[in-house]
Amino acid sequence: MATAPLIIFTIFALFGVSSLTAAAETPFVVAHKKASLLKLKSGTERVSVSIDVYNHGSLAIYDVNLTDDSWSTEIFDFMAGNTFNSWEKLDAGSHVSHTFELESKVQTTYYSAPAVITYRIPTKSRLQVAYSTPVPALETLAEKTVAYKLDLAKKLLAQYGSHFSLGLIVYLFVRIIFSPSAKSSAGNAKKRH
Repeated sequence: MATAPLIIFTIFALFGVSSLTAAAETPFVVAHKKASLLKLKSGTERVSVSIDVYNHGSLAIYDVNLTDDSWSTEIFDFMAGNTFNSWEKLDAGSHVSHTFELESKVQTTYYSAPAVITYRIPTKSRLQVAYSTPVPALETLAEKTVAYKLDLAKKLLAQYGSHFSLGLIVYLFVRIIFSPSAKSSAGNAKKRH
């Protein structure tokens, strides 16, 4: 009679353990999108966009599609690459990267939306969706003014001001210690005669 509750408890324990291991065996997709501006000598400005897709889960993902349609053709010309890519399989613990270049046509502050990643996993028939990180505001073809240089000087002073002050104090202290004073050198000259 005592074996029936033990069997029931064992069955529930096995169901619990199997559901925990099934939950642990899932893909975990993380995507990081970054953009950098490069001012060319011709006065134009290139935007280099890079999107890294990571599978941090324990299962491979299949039919991975990356789409980044957030770049307006009224503001940007496509120079190299395209805004979409696909991969057949992305193994657990691996990553892929995709890059493309744009050229800015107008001066503006542009906010790009996150890229969309769709993929399939073997345990589910429904298409899974993940989003990349958004890109901070890009100021394309912006004139860098004196105020920008002053802001940079303020940032540097705030960050390294204490180091500069300490170095200056040490330099002045060493200079005072090792430089002869005018009175002591005049007294030494009288003693020699």
